[in-house]
Amino acid sequence: MTTTWHEHAIFWHVYPLGFVGAEPVLPEGAVVEHRLRHLIGWLDYAVELGVSGLLLGPIFTSHSHGYDTIDYFTIDPRLGDRADFDALVAAAHERGLKIVLDGVFNHVGSRYPAFLTALDGGPADHDADLFRLTWPDDGARPPEYATFEGHQGLVALNHAAPAVAELVTEVMRYWLRAGADGWRLDAAYAVPPAFWASVLPVVRAEFPDVYVVGEVIHGDYAEIVTTSGMDAVTQYELWKAIWSAVSDRNLYELAHALGRHDGFLETFAPMTFVGNHDVTRIASRLSYRRHLEHALVVLFTVGGTPSVYYGDEQGLEGIKEERLGGDDAIRPPFPASPDDLPLTGWPVYAVHQELIGVRRRHPWLHRARTTVLELANEWMAYEVTAGAERLVVVLNLAGEPVDLPVGEVGEVMAGAAQLGEATARLTANGWAILH
Repeated sequence: MTTTWHEHAIFWHVYPLGFVGAEPVLPEGAVVEHRLRHLIGWLDYAVELGVSGLLLGPIFTSHSHGYDTIDYFTIDPRLGDRADFDALVAAAHERGLKIVLDGVFNHVGSRYPAFLTALDGGPADHDADLFRLTWPDDGARPPEYATFEGHQGLVALNHAAPAVAELVTEVMRYWLRAGADGWRLDAAYAVPPAFWASVLPVVRAEFPDVYVVGEVIHGDYAEIVTTSGMDAVTQYELWKAIWSAVSDRNLYELAHALGRHDGFLETFAPMTFVGNHDVTRIASRLSYRRHLEHALVVLFTVGGTPSVYYGDEQGLEGIKEERLGGDDAIRPPFPASPDDLPLTGWPVYAVHQELIGVRRRHPWLHRARTTVLELANEWMAYEVTAGAERLVVVLNLAGEPVDLPVGEVGEVMAGAAQLGEATARLTANGWAILH
């Protein structure tokens, strides 16, 4: 059986515009700032963390947050230029790190040149078909245009137009030729799966090993993957269940979500996470910070392709707010080097290293299934299996010790537990991974 690189992937997810401290809005007549190279100084940090790839947020020229694209074929001047991108890719690949880019192909920014040309040129303009425009009957201008979720600065593309498929195909291939290894498809849930089914085979014909993961929040995950031809989608169901179950001490919710997760694994391996650039940080979600490790244990022991959002590995806090600038707290700048990080975050980094180490020594976890062995509101034992392989995970959110059935196990691989006859004793708020 052929194995592709992403079956072993663990990603460090970085939002570059925030990471490098770029201006919130592209200045008029902006000069190129070579900030993208700042990331090169953090690649060894990523390697030591244990990840095998970088999942980068938007890096193409945009007006503000990166999701209002102006030019798909140039690097945002706030980040640098093509030479900076090439240097980052070369440095990453030298360290064995793959690069996955963020493709914003559902919409463009309202300053996108072809959109402005279409507005000026009228219904017959050669660029008008790229967008979903509604022209007044009297021929007056401007037309109404479809947007992404009501944001006037985000102009929806017309995915029924062959020209849009040609554009997206060319953008994807252009940056793969430049050294990228995969794509995250932003707002993939808003794009008809049939569109991806027309684009991805052309891309894969040239790049058969490309990894493509779609941002999907709700819907039939398995059907979307099957119909679209993507490799995976983002597992928001499990994300919500992890932080909610741990925070509320209601592990029944997690058990239910793991059952659903097993169902998805029959079709594909979802991208799993406990944090990303769009959500409140996991350390701020939990009622008890000491339970952060429990959330991480789940992330790194169940099937899927795990992603760690930059800063989460240091236990950073940050709350997303629904207001202008409400993402700033979860998209912070990072210092010049890892040596400049506060000492308080390194114990969380060490836990990530331990858990990622377990996963890398057991790559079969990518498609492993989960079976609950014991369950209560505040404690849980589950086994993860693939063929003859087996690990057992025990979690205790309670303020007193608990004994949990674990079957035959021989050692504690991570965490701490006292093993008995087919049982494991956890301390208050303890956890362990058993082999």
